[in-house]
Amino acid sequence: MKFYVNARYLIVPFMSLIAIVGILFGGSFAWVGVGLFALNTLIDTLTKNIHLPADFDDSGESYGIKKLQYSVMFLMLPVFIALQVVLAYRIFQYNADAPIVINSFLGLSYQAGISGFNLIGATVSSGLWAGLGIIYGHELSHNKKEGFLVSRLIMALSGAAHFTYAHVYNHHLDLGHEDDPATAPRGRNIYTHAWLSHMGQSRFSYILEQQRLRKRGSSALNIDNRWILGYLYSLPSIVLFVWAGGGVGVAALFSVWVIANFLLEALNFMGHYGLIRKDGPVEHRHSWDNDSVFTSWFFIEIGRQCDHHVRGETYFWELDDVEGPNYGIGYFSLFVITLIPPLFRVYVQKHLENWDEKYASAEEKLIAQKFAY
Repeated sequence: MKFYVNARYLIVPFMSLIAIVGILFGGSFAWVGVGLFALNTLIDTLTKNIHLPADFDDSGESYGIKKLQYSVMFLMLPVFIALQVVLAYRIFQYNADAPIVINSFLGLSYQAGISGFNLIGATVSSGLWAGLGIIYGHELSHNKKEGFLVSRLIMALSGAAHFTYAHVYNHHLDLGHEDDPATAPRGRNIYTHAWLSHMGQSRFSYILEQQRLRKRGSSALNIDNRWILGYLYSLPSIVLFVWAGGGVGVAALFSVWVIANFLLEALNFMGHYGLIRKDGPVEHRHSWDNDSVFTSWFFIEIGRQCDHHVRGETYFWELDDVEGPNYGIGYFSLFVITLIPPLFRVYVQKHLENWDEKYASAEEKLIAQKFAY
């Protein structure tokens, strides 16, 4: 049982490595990461009605192995680095006009050189799996020890160096308030939200550091500013891609970051869209659950937002169904719907009406009346 419970959370690391190998093999294999994303969407849709509780033994102890799961999360940092290195390698070949030929290594054929079309595939694949792998940076942001640093490095590689502080000290404390950039108000679409949430969280992190340093009598413009330091962690990536391909390299890295951050903000959008918290503590009713079986395993239980926001430092494998608001489908399926704003508004309206009726307080209902769905 322990093997099953722990192995099911290895989908992202395993598929990330497949995407990396696809870029290395070249040719049409550069698109493998995109194909895997489409496959996951299909699996998620087919399993949307399967929901499983967290697994505990008869004594109430979790089957999750902490050392194993943390080792996997820490190892996602070199996976992120590898995603960028293999993409930079392909950009270098493209920029150098390397001939496209089939070579062999240890009996395996691979393509040296890369076409512009397949370079797009490699870039999109890298962006998608950097974005999907961000869930490990999220999980480690709730660790107060070395995991927090690893989280910052993972986020810096994804162009979201501000995330760790904003997530813990803004999103979790101000959830459901207009002060939380990550909570999308009713009527906002995912495209607008991705930009406003990203910039809002970065602004929060900057102000947080400004206030901290002011109390110490220090200027905000110094290396002790963790907002500045976070973005400096992204500098090696910029140097690598400039070296690999100049303007092409910068464009590719920017594309990877845009895709990765769009997926990150999509998770925020889907987890909290339209929900309102007036005053008092965060409760289960202030988040949307998306806990179909494939979403739970793939996203290491991040879909159990209701429990996560009440017990923020609980290990992901111990999060459970708390009978909070639930979309009833998984993240991949819902993500496709959010990409078409008119369709999403129709889909979400019935869920918001249900939330207003069954979960909202009297004050929250009054606030809800001011917004369109």
